[in-house]
Amino acid sequence: MYTVLRPSIPGDTTLNDPRTIGAYGITEAAQYLRLPASTLRTWVHGQSYATAEGRQRSEPLIQLPEDSPSQLSFINLVEAHVLKAIRRQHGISMQNVRPALEYLEDELQVEHPLTSRELRTDGVHLFVNHLGDLVNLSKRGQLAVKSLLNAHLSRIEHDREGLARRLFPFVHQDAPREDESDDAPRIIVLDPERGFGRPTIDGTSIHTETIAQRLASGESLHDLSQDYGLETAQIEEAIRYHLAA
Repeated sequence: MYTVLRPSIPGDTTLNDPRTIGAYGITEAAQYLRLPASTLRTWVHGQSYATAEGRQRSEPLIQLPEDSPSQLSFINLVEAHVLKAIRRQHGISMQNVRPALEYLEDELQVEHPLTSRELRTDGVHLFVNHLGDLVNLSKRGQLAVKSLLNAHLSRIEHDREGLARRLFPFVHQDAPREDESDDAPRIIVLDPERGFGRPTIDGTSIHTETIAQRLASGESLHDLSQDYGLETAQIEEAIRYHLAA
């Protein structure tokens, strides 16, 4: 279990910050991130497993809010978004990710290193190098992990203090290939200060679920576009995201 440190960057995360308050159930958060709920449950609650000495239990990778032990905060949601990139690379055990997270916390001196703007600089290099020492990744494997991490980190918008404030989840694909830039549209956003933190169309408080429900009830894309004053492409993206989730 990694140690929780106080942030050394300006701006403290407090219980009054909507980003740190429990707001998402595991099933709901897993749908938004396109993750198996069982995987996310393991990350936030740990997992029991058998050993020669008897059953052991792994510690959580994500620390839920103390006042809401059954729900994820927005910060937790962002952490899971980044962990998903790590999980996609074959050969990286979540058991090995835990000490790498401890190392990253020590180096960056922040409470939630996977959500910090600092990770975009030397943090990824340090983190992946430490993973490489643990699981003996090949050079190509390290490049693949860095590519996936950077693609997911680029979807996080930070405030002036370097804390995560908005997340643009992938809609069409989980991440660009190693040889591609991240040019996926940024139309759908998770913003804890807008739409109760649920997926909305960027710049509005219109939930993707509301649009999908209206389409399912028989309204046309043209009608929805006219009603909301949005481009058809925005309406289509909201529907794609909701159906994928």
